[in-house]
Amino acid sequence: MISVSTLKKIGLFAGGVLFGTAGVKVLSSKDAKKVYTNCTAAALRAKDCVMKTATTIQENAEDILAEAEQINEKRAAEEAAAVQADESGTEDNGAEAGSTETV
Repeated sequence: MISVSTLKKIGLFAGGVLFGTAGVKVLSSKDAKKVYTNCTAAALRAKDCVMKTATTIQENAEDILAEAEQINEKRAAEEAAAVQADESGTEDNGAEAGSTETV
């Protein structure tokens, strides 16, 4: 005679085969294909949205970088002008001090 555990195992195997066969049928049905198609279309729309946002962010970052470089160039030019003004002012003071000593 067949034991109860063997019958359970056979029943589980048969149930698995039945469930698997039904699952394959469901997954390959026209309705399932519609669901897959709609999900894929939604994913493509989401990708487009993300790509547009990424492009906008990249463009904004490039603009910010360009403006920051302009600010730094302007600041460096102002500092260079200030250093030149200080150097020319120091040379004038030194010449005046030298001329005062000789008088």
